[in-house]
Amino acid sequence: MTAPQVRELLERSHRLGADRRNTNWAGGNASAKGTADDPATGGAVELLWVKGSGGDLGTLTGQGLAVLRLDRLRALTGVYPGVEREDEMVAAFDYCLHGRGGAAPSIDTAMHGLVDAPHVDHLHPDGCIALATAADGEALTKQCYGGRVAWVPWRRPGFQLGLDVAAIQRADPEVIGVVLGGHGITAWGSSSAECEARSLEIIRRAERFIAERGRPDPFGPVVDGFQPLPEAERRARAAALAPVLRGLASTDRRQVGHWTDSPEVLDFLSRSRHAGLAALGTSCPDHFLRTKVRPMVLDLPPGAPLEATVERLRELHAAYREDYQAYYRRHATPDSPPLRGADPAIVLLPGVGLFSFGADKQTARVAGEFFAGGINAMRGAEALSSYAPIPESEKFRIEYWSLEEAKLARRPPPRPLAARVALVTGGGSGIGRAVAGRLAAEGACVVVADRDAGAARSVAGELGGTGAAVTADVTDESQVAEAFQRAALEFGGVDLVVNNAGLSISKPLLETTTADWDRQHDVMARGSFLVSREAARTMLSQGMGGDLVYVVSKNAVVAGPDNLAYGAAKADQAHQVRLLAAELGRHGIRVNGVNPDAVVRGSGIFAKGWGAKRAELYGVPEEELGAFYAKRTLLGLEVLPEHVAAAVFALVAGDLAHTTGLVVPVDAGVAAAFLR
Repeated sequence: MTAPQVRELLERSHRLGADRRNTNWAGGNASAKGTADDPATGGAVELLWVKGSGGDLGTLTGQGLAVLRLDRLRALTGVYPGVEREDEMVAAFDYCLHGRGGAAPSIDTAMHGLVDAPHVDHLHPDGCIALATAADGEALTKQCYGGRVAWVPWRRPGFQLGLDVAAIQRADPEVIGVVLGGHGITAWGSSSAECEARSLEIIRRAERFIAERGRPDPFGPVVDGFQPLPEAERRARAAALAPVLRGLASTDRRQVGHWTDSPEVLDFLSRSRHAGLAALGTSCPDHFLRTKVRPMVLDLPPGAPLEATVERLRELHAAYREDYQAYYRRHATPDSPPLRGADPAIVLLPGVGLFSFGADKQTARVAGEFFAGGINAMRGAEALSSYAPIPESEKFRIEYWSLEEAKLARRPPPRPLAARVALVTGGGSGIGRAVAGRLAAEGACVVVADRDAGAARSVAGELGGTGAAVTADVTDESQVAEAFQRAALEFGGVDLVVNNAGLSISKPLLETTTADWDRQHDVMARGSFLVSREAARTMLSQGMGGDLVYVVSKNAVVAGPDNLAYGAAKADQAHQVRLLAAELGRHGIRVNGVNPDAVVRGSGIFAKGWGAKRAELYGVPEEELGAFYAKRTLLGLEVLPEHVAAAVFALVAGDLAHTTGLVVPVDAGVAAAFLR
């Protein structure tokens, strides 16, 4: 049974976390104190329930809470070795845990436990970070709140910060919370409702204070030529540059991309002071852990020629890497974790928007949201005073904190296709649906392309945040280009393309019309060509190689009756595999295929008349067609969509990294289809 305090805590967390004005994704934490039965003694014990390390307030569950005994947590003050060794206290939290399960305690646990109030919130609102990062933040906090909210100078999160905040709370019962210099806010209350009300009071008052007292245009005037491009041009420019940027950002390790062109970001990048302020980076620890110490900023207007822009981005990237490595050398100590990578996490393009990169889609998206939040904080600080984030040395201490390194080490190992982006044509049903699901399950982001918009959306929805749907007829050159543009804007580019879209027209030669022939070849021969050409363009822009996989057919090899148009189109696809493997190999792009046979169950092709015609041809009921095909195989097994998906995965997962030009039979053994 859930304790009332826990229910109230989760409800409060969800309300606060649902509004990004209150805190960033996965940032901040909330807690509640209360008593519960101790099964070991039969008596009552005082507990702290607090959001654990990681997770998001807006979607917090009971399993996301760390549960600690307050008597043991408070007793740690007696063995605290001082601020120089405060990191040791995090390991001590494990000895305060109550019961099994739950989340690992976060670095902020001490602040929640030591503050003598039943309910505590720690949040990172943009408006309050503006006060926290202003050059005269202490004076502004006094002007904004009077004596109701206290100021705490910058201190790295940890046990000592918990002691500092607790001392303020004990010393003045009129104080409802604190502004943490360079960081965020903490508020408390005697009830969950009071704590939430105080958090919102602190946040909204800061927002009103900036709106009423702040000067206009804190980022300076708009620079002629740096205004946002019109939306259609902006999207086209972003789509063209996203694969280039993703390739640069993946120099050390492959990354997934995210693009945003929010009005706040575009306005910032159009102003005269954007470059200088961007160079200062973000300040809140949660921010620059994901955004790095500073972004990479393009210094050309959006109207510059595309070729010149790409060349300049490459120059800026090389300079960024040198600068980041120098930053690491300036501050690293013998016990610092090794440099994790010198590529930018944030790239700013005036007139186009913000590109962010991470190990997966969520990490990339959150990094972009955090930098956008940092822009909001800069705007508020500059409107009231001047933006003064914490020193670079302190940023390094956070970014290369041993506790953060330990958190990274606790993450599960990446799945085989982590940070890979796939595009599957005909992904709305049958083999395509199975392939999309398998690739996503193995860690890939997947763009589901299909003529049937509803089917594409349905499959993409099944994949969660790693899926995106696009409506595309592969016979239409412009729609194919738009599908890859969508992939670039959604995930930064494409690494893996599965040519699966198809149809089948089963007729004898004399009944096959030119329209039948053209339709069959348009979808599979022409469609595969158009998709592969666009895939190659994207992959060459990224410079990271890639994979093309053709879903061909046993019919590319075996001649059967009443099957001329389909078999010839499949033979065309099979030879495209060989031709493109020969052409694209020097770019690290592998081209392989699979030859399925008789994939009846779940097949869109068989469901649209092909199955009925083949059943009639073979003289069996349509519902028994799969079993009929199975009986004629060497293994006597029916081939299902997931078997084809498994073969696609095997070709792209890495174990066959030295293989190209291969077509793998997935037919349960059809001797006539053996490749020679």
